[in-house]
Amino acid sequence: MCYHTGMSAPSPTAPPNIANPTPPARAPSPAPVYLFDGVCVLCSAAVAFTLRHERAPRLRFVAIQSAEGRTLARDHAIDPDNPHSFLYIDQGVVAQQSDGVIALCRELRWPWRAGVALAIVPRAVRDWLYDRVALNRYAWFGKRETCLVPDAATRARFVLPDTP
Repeated sequence: MCYHTGMSAPSPTAPPNIANPTPPARAPSPAPVYLFDGVCVLCSAAVAFTLRHERAPRLRFVAIQSAEGRTLARDHAIDPDNPHSFLYIDQGVVAQQSDGVIALCRELRWPWRAGVALAIVPRAVRDWLYDRVALNRYAWFGKRETCLVPDAATRARFVLPDTP
């Protein structure tokens, strides 16, 4: 599901009869934001994959467990304690579920960039598959006790929760 974070109307790509919440107006981040579940093994692996295959180092990775991540999640109707989707936010445009995957593929080098072709599959089918994985990600892939810890070379691009 995609929509703009400004006070404009929901995206015309939203399914009929489903209202997208209009979150509070907020200045868009200058860099695209990848909001992820930092304790999810699959999600952390997806972040590592993105770091290895991105075309340019322009993404900010925000753990949903961080203060900023919790705020972004709530602004977009995601429970930060039980997230059902990651978010990809670029220039105020928010994509989640399978639309988020497709938007993220635009940031990757070939051949992974070809993932944008998934857009030809109807959103209902893509999101149904996305939801099956999202609902079972901890059981299938595991859950960490703490958030992903990036290496020194990429640490500045991450927003992580404060550690005691």
